[in-house]
Amino acid sequence: MQSRIPQGAEPGPTPADIEAGLSAALASVMSGARRRAGRDGDRQVDTAHLLHSLLEYEPQVRAVFDGGPQVARLLGYLVQRSIGYGLQWQGTVEDSGAVPLVAAAKETVLSPAAAGAMEAALDRAVLRGDPQADGVDLLAALAADPECRAVEVLRSAGVDVGELLLRIEGGRETGCESGWTSAR
Repeated sequence: MQSRIPQGAEPGPTPADIEAGLSAALASVMSGARRRAGRDGDRQVDTAHLLHSLLEYEPQVRAVFDGGPQVARLLGYLVQRSIGYGLQWQGTVEDSGAVPLVAAAKETVLSPAAAGAMEAALDRAVLRGDPQADGVDLLAALAADPECRAVEVLRSAGVDVGELLLRIEGGRETGCESGWTSAR
């Protein structure tokens, strides 16, 4: 596999850099995603693994959605990953083009799209003055990449991804922590 990083360009943050920028809750999400990828027999943690762990471990992320039925539908799709939905992903590397591919020796346990989402989550946290990203930062980063597997799952479960992003931004602007309101 050939690198898409231009000559002389530095690669993005290392796995250690990413881990240091995660809140304790998001570190648990990452750990859960790694376990899930291992159980599924996947070589890399992809954005669908991250979404699944976010929904399992992060109450703030679940609160962003339109209630229990939508979260249940999402989890239903994600649970079926190894027995039907998502089988086309087995044995493949998720690359939505969000970040350049790097040479095999420099690959991490994250797919390129998942690594890009983690970097974007860290950037979101820094922009709001927080040194650590949280679950909602990661959800926003996942939803902002229209080519990633997490967005495919969201759309398949009937989630309006544009509305989801508006809800996230509306909640951040109002400082809403326990419940999210529509930005409309």
